[in-house]
Amino acid sequence: MASPGFFTCMLLALFIGIWPCHAQNVTLSVYYETLCPYCSDFIVNHLVKLFHSRLFSIVNLRLVPWGNAVLHSNGSFLCQPMFLIRITLQHGPDECLLNTIEACTISVYPNEEQHLSFILCLERLASTNELNEWINCFNTSGLATVPIDCYKSGYGNVLENQYAAETAQLDPPHKFVPWVLVDGQPLQEDFKNFVTYVCNAYKGEQVPEACHPLPLMNNSLKKATPSYPASLLSADTPYSITWSLIYGIHFSFSFSLL
Repeated sequence: MASPGFFTCMLLALFIGIWPCHAQNVTLSVYYETLCPYCSDFIVNHLVKLFHSRLFSIVNLRLVPWGNAVLHSNGSFLCQPMFLIRITLQHGPDECLLNTIEACTISVYPNEEQHLSFILCLERLASTNELNEWINCFNTSGLATVPIDCYKSGYGNVLENQYAAETAQLDPPHKFVPWVLVDGQPLQEDFKNFVTYVCNAYKGEQVPEACHPLPLMNNSLKKATPSYPASLLSADTPYSITWSLIYGIHFSFSFSLL
């Protein structure tokens, strides 16, 4: 039987046109960049769990596609510079383009399930070295190509500048990407276990099936200690080591918007 709280929410939704139960939802924020393999892995293999067992019903998802890009004083930006072992590495202009396309998709399609479907498709292609097919993700996710117009108009740059400012104001600052927060608290290296944190942070009565088998954590976010050799990591992005360093392989993508 549904709880009294559920019927209260229903009545308020019917009579005043809002759904106040969403105020009890947990905010899940993901700061990432499109061509980071660790970000792609998290989105494709872990964040996808939001579609399972009604977990989306208790989450307010915020995706912020900026990551380690650098904003210049003239408003332009450089994507993913990283200095490591005296080698300068970057994901380059392709990542800037796709970060902006994802930002535009989030803006044009604010429904979280809609824009996450598109981003899942794109990141899946990134993880399989098939990014030249990214434009097909609009059709795959059932969305129109309006975000491309957003990109061409320059509004995507406005969105990216906003994301840059938001990322720069993180407290504590992000150390790597993906950088995942639950109700404003960073999960550090334990970000793949975000479901446990979300479920323990949720205070509402409509607990989804995904939360039932999870252990309690005293409603606190534990802090993990980085376990990566300092000699192999950049000062601020231990998760942004590219495949070229790990496997000796560098993938390059080249495409343009006509």
